[in-house]
Amino acid sequence: MNLIEHFGALARNNRWSNYRLHQACAKLSDADYRATRVSFFPSIYLTLNHIHAVDLFYLEALEQGGRFASVWDEVEIEQLADLTAKQEQADRRLIAFCDSLTEAKLSSAVLLDRGDASVSPERVEAVLPHLFTHQIHHRGQAHAMLSGTSVAPPQLDEFFLDWDWPLREKEFGVLNLKRL
Repeated sequence: MNLIEHFGALARNNRWSNYRLHQACAKLSDADYRATRVSFFPSIYLTLNHIHAVDLFYLEALEQGGRFASVWDEVEIEQLADLTAKQEQADRRLIAFCDSLTEAKLSSAVLLDRGDASVSPERVEAVLPHLFTHQIHHRGQAHAMLSGTSVAPPQLDEFFLDWDWPLREKEFGVLNLKRL
């Protein structure tokens, strides 16, 4: 697997992981979804909203959409069902972006607007691992918070190995994702 294929695989892993996490969170009461918990963002609600908002920020930069920091205006989506739909859209955009990668595009620069009058150029090949790490980091926090509820947190690490395929094959069909 080359780097371009690897980024495509990580984008699909991201979609699958968000799907599983959102499906589990959909079983929570609204009170449990919004309850104060121990984490960087002190609720599952705030953590999932943060994941989505940061995805939008980096997608705008990667796609050179020009909206820059204005994506922060969309930070909080009140209802989980609405957030789930918006997260799926963002996940599909990321898959499409990764599927469009070329060697030249990997080394090209994108502008990251940090909102304090500074815009920094970064290479696509550096932005993508940063984004994937961010997603995994905060999904892990949501996963840990979910373990403090009556809903069992979903398995999120059965993705890349052939042995895992039977465990995720049905969900890949539901999500219309191709096998690695």
